[in-house]
Amino acid sequence: MVMRHAEKPYAGDTGEDDDGVEHPGYLAGRGVRRAEELHLLFAPTAGALLPRPAVLFATGGPASAPARSRQTLEPLAAALRMPVRGGFALGAEADLAREVLAARMPVLVCWEHSGIPRLLHALGADRVRGLPAAWPDRYDLVWVLTRTRGQWAFRELPQHLLPGDA
Repeated sequence: MVMRHAEKPYAGDTGEDDDGVEHPGYLAGRGVRRAEELHLLFAPTAGALLPRPAVLFATGGPASAPARSRQTLEPLAAALRMPVRGGFALGAEADLAREVLAARMPVLVCWEHSGIPRLLHALGADRVRGLPAAWPDRYDLVWVLTRTRGQWAFRELPQHLLPGDA
């Protein structure tokens, strides 16, 4: 499962870290609310649409992106009582793909949208039927990629967590 980090601040605005300190690399208020609701998508929540991840990965790259990806997954990690693995920088998608493929499944990756096509290519899943060439300008999606006997399948799941989600 692959998702973009939650909403970032508009240009010229700032987000806040966990202590309320303003910083442009953190989530906007709406992004924080999305992160807090993310657990509703995953088992064991009643009516969950997705399986409980066995491993969580977040971007650990440039100063503006890693905080948002990690901040997006931290409430889910707390709810599931598991760590977020953030040791992979934007641009190291090939290294991440090797770790993802070796990890216990299912895996959830929260990544910077510009690196998602490289990650899918590194996974060998970039030519899957129906898969967009780039991440759309949205924060409310989860891309679910399933590999069976070496063949990838793709589906896009809208989150429907906040008012205004498509």
